[in-house]
Amino acid sequence: MIREASSEDFDAIVRLYRQLHPQDPILEDGADRAAFEEILKTPGLALLVLEADGAVVATTYLNVIPNMTRSASPYAVIENVIVDQAVRGTGLGKQIMAATLDAAWDAGCYKAMLLTGSQTPATHAFYRSCGFSPDAKSAYLARPGTSIASTKNAAGGRDGAEA
Repeated sequence: MIREASSEDFDAIVRLYRQLHPQDPILEDGADRAAFEEILKTPGLALLVLEADGAVVATTYLNVIPNMTRSASPYAVIENVIVDQAVRGTGLGKQIMAATLDAAWDAGCYKAMLLTGSQTPATHAFYRSCGFSPDAKSAYLARPGTSIASTKNAAGGRDGAEA
């Protein structure tokens, strides 16, 4: 069964996220619980979970973002896709991704995007099998501490994008 997460799913989702990012510190201050509760109550944000035999075994995080282009159609960003390592390869990942994309389309999104940091070929094959194209757009990522040293290039013009 696939459904939106509830407050009772916190521990199960954190357990899955530990598999996704085992190097992340365990938060003792409750910041993760506060973020979880904020996600649950914010329109346009949805944590979907897949239950099998009464246990949460997969989750995705769907962000539906308002947009002024494309006839004011929103777009979706999908994050934190994880299937419990004990049941990977059983088709559950495709089930939750199909439900996540259906939720995006039901919300009127004109596209859905996701990024993966995985270098594992099977991960990329999985996303391609779910309908995602690695060739449609280029992704760029900045992290805290990134700064722009100059807004002018050597010729005195603007760097990068047109204004």
